[in-house]
Amino acid sequence: MSNRSNQQSETKPESKTNSKTNSKAKANKPSIVNVAVAVIHYKDQYLLGFRDATQHQGNRYEFVGGKIEANESAAQALIREVAEETGILLDNNTIGKLGRLHHDYGDKQVSLQVYKIELIAEQYEHHKHCEQGLEGQALTWVSKSQLLAGEYHLPAANKTILEWLKLPSKIVISYPLAHFGTHTDAAAAWLQYHQENLASESWVYIRLKDANSKHLAEQLITTRPDILAVLPNDNEQPLNGQGSLTANETEISQRIVAKHLTHSTLMQCFDEDGSSTALTQSLSKDYPLIVSCHDIASITAANQLASMRIQNALPPVIGAFVSPVLATQTHPDDTPFGWEAWSALAELADMPVIGLGGLEPAMLNQALQYGGISVAGIRQFI
Repeated sequence: MSNRSNQQSETKPESKTNSKTNSKAKANKPSIVNVAVAVIHYKDQYLLGFRDATQHQGNRYEFVGGKIEANESAAQALIREVAEETGILLDNNTIGKLGRLHHDYGDKQVSLQVYKIELIAEQYEHHKHCEQGLEGQALTWVSKSQLLAGEYHLPAANKTILEWLKLPSKIVISYPLAHFGTHTDAAAAWLQYHQENLASESWVYIRLKDANSKHLAEQLITTRPDILAVLPNDNEQPLNGQGSLTANETEISQRIVAKHLTHSTLMQCFDEDGSSTALTQSLSKDYPLIVSCHDIASITAANQLASMRIQNALPPVIGAFVSPVLATQTHPDDTPFGWEAWSALAELADMPVIGLGGLEPAMLNQALQYGGISVAGIRQFI
């Protein structure tokens, strides 16, 4: 992680008054503490430490981690801090980037570089009974369901991390309605196919690409109540277009886990000078967002949007589809990134990155090694 280079001083000398004022302002402004955070788990068991009452944000549980020193990367700091605090050695584990968070506690500003690490069985067996870390702090293993339910009081900056952890390792994308255009009743064929072929408990991005067929999303969620749905952001009103939620629609709304922003919609959220437009006000205020990114500009926009959502206490951006990783049948003319270039883009994102484009579920480990946290697709995922 490179720090911003110092801006060159202006050639015009400051007056003594301005110099004193600026010096005082700098002295009063809290410095930013760069911290590496390790979300360590084995399957659905997650490791938490407990902060002493005398510490900043004391009497709270926390993920293991610590300050990044000037001479080390975030990953190096993570490995060092985890070893110092718990004795767990992560040198040979896959360290997957979740994202970056900036939080102002008033008396302290922190920049969190957050990583997710799964232990192997031997590591977990060796450390699962340790109730105290090497620095005397209490340690405990908790279930993912307890963690996400808020049963453990974490510092405020960790709220977004919990939302990120809800993201599954695989996301299914539905076929567009046009894919069934040769059928006598395309809508019925689309619905039947997805009802019968979606895996149980799947996260499904229901992408119909047909503005007049939103009712199909409602029907799919109703007939497959086990799935969790990601819907286009334009679906802000009840799915049947009426002004209030029926009992059935209330139940459906509880099965919606995120709204999706296309690349073009994301880019329209900001003016050329980078300031937000009125479009950002129309984005879902009830659900987290997943965005689509194809280049550095869109990842920059996604980072901006993510920061704005956190500052305004709105559900966060929980993921970014970065595509295409590999060549696809649906977009044969698009040049794929390949894993190395895709990895460079993934590193720029402040939220978890989802690999998309020419992938299959078995490629999850590759995505993890190259900086992603999840994979998505259509043909190989249904």
